[in-house]
Amino acid sequence: MQERRLQEILADIKQVRVAVYGDFCLDAYWMLDPAGSEISVETGQVGRAVAKQNYTLGGAANVVANLAALEPGAIRAIGVTGDDPFGRELRRQLDGLDVDLAHLIVQEETFDTVTFAKPHLEDREQARFDFGFLNRRTQATDRVLLKGIEAALQEVDVVIVNQQVPGSIPHDAFIEQANALFARYPNKVVLLDSRHYGQRFKHVVRKINEREAAQINGVQLAAEEVPSPTEVQRYAQRLFDQSRQPVFLTRGSRGILALDGERLHDVPGLRLWPKLDPVGAGDTVLSALALCLGAGVSTAETAEFANLAAGVTVQKRYQTGTASPAEILHLARDANYVHQPQLAADSGRAQFLPNTHIERCTSSVPTGQVTHVVFDHDGTISTLRQGWQEIMSPMMIEAILGRPRAGQNDALHDRVARRVEACIDQSTGIQTLLQMEALVDMVREFGFVPADQVLDDVAYKAIYNERICDLVRQRLERLTRGSTDVQTYQIRGAVDFLRALRAHHITLHLASGTDHEDVVNEARALGYADLFNGGIFGAVGDITQYSKKIVMDRIMSKHRLRGPQLAVFGDGPVEIREARRQQALAIGIASDEVRHKGIDSKKRTRLIEAGAQLICPDFSEHEHLLHYLTGH
Repeated sequence: MQERRLQEILADIKQVRVAVYGDFCLDAYWMLDPAGSEISVETGQVGRAVAKQNYTLGGAANVVANLAALEPGAIRAIGVTGDDPFGRELRRQLDGLDVDLAHLIVQEETFDTVTFAKPHLEDREQARFDFGFLNRRTQATDRVLLKGIEAALQEVDVVIVNQQVPGSIPHDAFIEQANALFARYPNKVVLLDSRHYGQRFKHVVRKINEREAAQINGVQLAAEEVPSPTEVQRYAQRLFDQSRQPVFLTRGSRGILALDGERLHDVPGLRLWPKLDPVGAGDTVLSALALCLGAGVSTAETAEFANLAAGVTVQKRYQTGTASPAEILHLARDANYVHQPQLAADSGRAQFLPNTHIERCTSSVPTGQVTHVVFDHDGTISTLRQGWQEIMSPMMIEAILGRPRAGQNDALHDRVARRVEACIDQSTGIQTLLQMEALVDMVREFGFVPADQVLDDVAYKAIYNERICDLVRQRLERLTRGSTDVQTYQIRGAVDFLRALRAHHITLHLASGTDHEDVVNEARALGYADLFNGGIFGAVGDITQYSKKIVMDRIMSKHRLRGPQLAVFGDGPVEIREARRQQALAIGIASDEVRHKGIDSKKRTRLIEAGAQLICPDFSEHEHLLHYLTGH
């Protein structure tokens, strides 16, 4: 979605009036001190010391918080709390958001404010304490709530029904009367998100996750089972057929599927890192969907907007976060979508260009228009730096763990190693300095290194550069001595392909995350620097002055290119994602760098998820590639 359109939607949302009926809850975060508290005289047990506590809105209250973050015209709450400290804190926070609380009633007996208390010890959530799960809501309370719902149907643009707590609607008549109200106002948008009563509500637009959709369709998924795209589409279609109202089916990290009767809209998930907290993401999606629908936004754009909003909140840890307009715009500018996860995970689904080993990942790829090509360097053309991950990984682990000390066992080392592996995997192709920024964050997060001994990104980069440059230096010395030849450090067929492109008068650009001077020297040593008549670009120590995005922006602008006139070749997700953002042709080189040819299955997965339209094992079939790019 273009930024201008996002800004238009955000402006329209400011006029929307919205009401939320549902289970208003509070989330309590208790951060425990691992040293514990004193020993109880009465029980002889060590107490659990809470070092820090934080209370945030949860359930329908978090939906309200998410609505407020998007700054609509008016918000009203319809629900019930108990007469207790948690309820008073909940109302205090809602009042601070300028929410109309006239229909948020207090039931003084047999009802406690639903509260989820979440102790955390050393970065891990402990067993939760749940308050309010034995509530008995009275019929008198139901009557007041139904009056609040009817008033909202008459006065606001969209009504959200948000049910999350087991047994929170104890009387069948409540749903029957609510359905009658919804039928009485057919032109009013009523958006339902119900965990336990979804089948019984009628005349509603549905927001539902894939597991709930499967259950309503009579399918019980196993704990880790993920339904296929075909099955998910079938669930959505059946739900739409029941109500003839739009269905928004959320799929976690795989995005949102939306169906409105006219067509199916598949919004891919977002690639986000380093660590995520999905708590509250569904509430963010619900609020974003509601405000877009209330503003008259199309189904497809509504789903895309909600997907971006959720991408903001899952990056906020230890809180049920919200997404502001500024945060959504910021994420949208550099959104990294996860394309075709099923194809990426299963090479058995691969389809190839006729008589080649070149995998075609999308059915419609613009061809024959290319006039400029951008190449990544390391792993795409050159293998001089092959093995850089094996150098960066232990270097990062050492930086995080610091000096060996008691308590640093194999399990801890493995946990750090997994984080480092994920960081490297997801950042392949970006500037080393940005990877070192992520390292600084991880060093501080794990806390093994005293704060005054944590280095900055430049210092960590210097440590890494010393190690990788030593490896490159040894390989260049072999070339100088003549003990090996340049083909040893080139991806198969790469230089022949570069020459063929130049022969067809295509302008070539080289863009690397490695320092500029090193890229130029290595390209010269391998004998192809002169082929890049469009220039060689590398990191300059200032991330505001250089990135692959900046390079592609300048190329597109300087040469007045339309998307399909630019092709991008790379073995990392960064350049492939940027190519897709530019609507350029994105070609992944998933080569095994040790053998200099053939498919590296991990690279294939990363590149397809990043949006590669073609996957090549190397450049040995460059005649077919050339025909694909030029039409000749």
